[in-house]
This record gives sequence, structure tokens and C-alpha cells, in this order.
Amino acid sequence: MRTMDLREVQQPLKQRYREEPTAARITLVARGGQGDSPVACSVDIGRAIYAAQAHLGVGGAGTAACSGDLLLGALAACAQITCQMVAAAMEIPLQRVDVVAEGDLDLRGTLGVDRDVPAGFEAIRLRFELNAPTATVEQLAALRERTERYCTVLQTLRQPPEIESTFVSAADH
Repeated sequence: MRTMDLREVQQPLKQRYREEPTAARITLVARGGQGDSPVACSVDIGRAIYAAQAHLGVGGAGTAACSGDLLLGALAACAQITCQMVAAAMEIPLQRVDVVAEGDLDLRGTLGVDRDVPAGFEAIRLRFELNAPTATVEQLAALRERTERYCTVLQTLRQPPEIESTFVSAADH
């Protein structure tokens, strides 16, 4: 894995956030836009636009990511980058790391087939596949602990924030 001096890059950011805590507070925005059918949409995250569809199992075409794929993708990406950054900061010799996120859900809940079955994931598994032949057991344990602690998406799923939902009609804006 390519190395960089992550501490050098992050030092001025950390210093600024210590001096100005409000500078560390950000708001990320994702915007869904109507697609050409009821089972498709676009998702604009400000730097890229992604196609999304309902899963094949609920009537989608199966040719684009479903929202569950996007959720697992966000978890895998966050865990991957966090693990790489923590390893770099701790100078743990990683040759390679790959993260796999898997989730189980019952589509009967999504389709309302069985009201006793909730919509949403029942279980999510996150697997880190590491190639670090010279890393010690202690280094790998510290890498896991810190990766889990600092992975924003993992922590959000483990301790979900309050979510506010509003509907605004075209006449309101």
C-alpha cells in the first residue's frame, strides 16, 4: 500500500479543530431525484451522481445499486478508508486490506407481505481481510479497536442518531 505522512496532513486540521471546535462541524447532503420509473432514482452527493433502483426482489430491474447496496457500500468504504488511515498513522505494515460488508434482510417486510417482519437489515457483518505478515498481534488488535472507534458509518449504525423526516409540498417552497 502506498504510504503517506498522514500525521503531517492531519496535524493542521486537528490544530484548527482544537482552536475552533465549530470548524469541525460539517453537514453532508445527499439528494434523491426522481427516475424514469417508480423503481429508479438518482442520488446526488454533491461530487458524484449515482443511479439507484429498487432491488430485483421488490420489482426493480437489478441493473443498478439498491439502497441496501448503497448502505453497505458506505459502510465498506468508511471502514476501508478508516482502517487504511489508522494503519498509516500507527505505522502498521499492511500490504493489503479489503473490507467486505454483508447484510441480511427479509423482503417480506419491505413489501408489506408480513406485518410482523420489519423492513430493514436484520444483521450486518463487516469483515476485514488483512495481509500484514510482519504486524504483531498487538498492532492488529489496536488497529481493529481504533478502526471500529473512528469509522463514522459503523458508529452511526451502532448508535443511530435521531432522524427527523418532513414532507414538503411544491406549494410550500
